[in-house]
Amino acid sequence: MAAPSLDISANRSAIKWSNKALVGRVLWAMAHPFFAWTPRPLWVWRRALLRLFGASIGDLVQIYPSVRITIPWNLSIGKDSSVGDRATLYALGPISIGRAVTISQNSHLCAGSHDYRRSDMKLIKPPITIGDGAWICADAFIGPGVDIGEHAIVGARAVVTTSVDARMIVAGNPANVIRERDEPSAES
Repeated sequence: MAAPSLDISANRSAIKWSNKALVGRVLWAMAHPFFAWTPRPLWVWRRALLRLFGASIGDLVQIYPSVRITIPWNLSIGKDSSVGDRATLYALGPISIGRAVTISQNSHLCAGSHDYRRSDMKLIKPPITIGDGAWICADAFIGPGVDIGEHAIVGARAVVTTSVDARMIVAGNPANVIRERDEPSAES
């Protein structure tokens, strides 16, 4: 039995964004240099610019200037969180990052994909949720529709395509549970 052929022209002609969203994306592209070309310590400026574009950004959030954010109004970041150098927040769908979360350098949160089961490869925008106190280590990939539980750790270069329970440490490609995260201890 022959596999159905892809209808690329149907994908390209599909309406994926409202006119308002298209205008917003153009304006964000024009404003992006004012985000990216700022010195690292200007956390307040980058928070303000993202809020201007509809992002919900908590107090004391640190977002590095090299972070790539596709659609800021689909982004929510809780107080005291940090997004490291060259991280990608591909927010075609909603990305919700809790309080005191660390998104390390080069991590990729991908809230968008295509429905491979359809011949037109329709664009889909499943949300990503990162729970309070979680740590997404360097170069990790978090796929569409994934929930990372509170205080979970995603190891360096892990590829996460299914949700991770609270306090679990996962690593690898595909990510597998390594063990449960210990309770924090008092500093010595």
